[in-house]
Amino acid sequence: MRYFVARAGLMSLMLVSLVGHAQSREGQSATRASLLSVYTQAALNDAELAAARHEYQARSEATPQARSGLLPSITAGMVSEATRLDRDRPELIRSRSGTTLRASLTQPLFRLDRWFELKAAQADVAQAEMELAAKEQALILKVAEAYFDVLRQLDALAASRAEESALLEQQAQAQGRLEGGVASITDVLDAQAAHDLAKANTQVFQRNADEAFDVLFRLTTRDYAYIDGVDHSMPVNPPLPNDAAVWVDSATRQNLNLLASNHAVSFAEEKVRQSKAGFAPTVDVVASYRKGDNDSFGYNNPSDFGRSDYRDDVAQSSIGIELNIPLYSGGMTRSQVRQSVELLAKSEDDRENARREVVFLTRSSHRAINAGVEQIAARLQAIRSGRMSLEANQVGLRVGTRNMADVLNAQRQLYAAVRDYNNFRYDYIIDNFKLKQAAGMLGVGDLEEFSGYLKSDYDPDRDFLPAVRSGVDQR
Repeated sequence: MRYFVARAGLMSLMLVSLVGHAQSREGQSATRASLLSVYTQAALNDAELAAARHEYQARSEATPQARSGLLPSITAGMVSEATRLDRDRPELIRSRSGTTLRASLTQPLFRLDRWFELKAAQADVAQAEMELAAKEQALILKVAEAYFDVLRQLDALAASRAEESALLEQQAQAQGRLEGGVASITDVLDAQAAHDLAKANTQVFQRNADEAFDVLFRLTTRDYAYIDGVDHSMPVNPPLPNDAAVWVDSATRQNLNLLASNHAVSFAEEKVRQSKAGFAPTVDVVASYRKGDNDSFGYNNPSDFGRSDYRDDVAQSSIGIELNIPLYSGGMTRSQVRQSVELLAKSEDDRENARREVVFLTRSSHRAINAGVEQIAARLQAIRSGRMSLEANQVGLRVGTRNMADVLNAQRQLYAAVRDYNNFRYDYIIDNFKLKQAAGMLGVGDLEEFSGYLKSDYDPDRDFLPAVRSGVDQR
């Protein structure tokens, strides 16, 4: 519990700091968002995380409720009654009334079932704490995925616009060459068809970008027109350390979902002990105190009704030890034991499944990062080669050694390489976040660290492509 309170307090301080940072940034540009400002708004507005916090608070009450079963219980009450005694002889008919004050105390001395109920409650609260921490960590990844998907779609849209513009120029050149008698109508039609397809693709990419922004709105309840983009100078390196076994070891020790499943097993173990404790005897200290008069205590000797001290106060107190030994409950206790044993087996199977899933995700993310490093370098080289191929085909078209189909194919390959490059770049970023989440290391600090590679003046139409020695016309 102390860990959670300290962590929650630190999270609150970080959110306050991030809010101030985000507000200062938003003050400079009301329509542009940074990665940190998006996360800050998501942390404040995400309904799933809010529900998880309420669930944690509710489940935390299980501990004091279970502890109360080991503490004294005290009750007090009062009984006021009136009684009429009818006899065969009229002179013996009497009425009486009285009030009794009473108090009782019960202190459990030996209650195995309640002790194990407390231990189970503590395990359940620990599980809820880990589940909440996992939800907070999952929000970081969710924000990163949504944020970089927006950039992915904006870059794809910018590349499609650039391709559409270039194809429109190719179409105009083909028309001019046709009018000059150095090209055929086929060249014009090929260029027009390619341009029409690029225009249709631009509409698709525009819709994808709009939907990506809608995901951000769902997380933050805010509309953003622009967001900071990734600088192409961002280093692309293998994970450190570049040893999957080290990451798997960290994941099996620190993954929050796996830690939660460990507490779930502990909870189930305590529930087994609690159900078996149903066979054990119980011992309580019981004490009581009553105060009233003869009438209230039910004294009914008719010969004493007229005495002057008949209405005197009467007090009664008692204390003792109560032992209860369960002998037979219709098979309920044995059934509860069998049920709890099966639930324990289920929780152990769930934990093993969670462990395997964590190991798989860790290895998969580690492989994806290394593959991403190679793919980004390869796609960057493909862009350089594609640009040179396009220029060579354009020269060949002018001198008659290439036709329009060759130029259009080179242009299509070039922009396909551009889109692949950006896709692998954003996959690489997300895979890094996924690896840290699997290893239980992902935190807000990772967002802060990565923000150092973001450009606050990012313009997709200008920045969708890295600077290369022979660059694409980015009009």
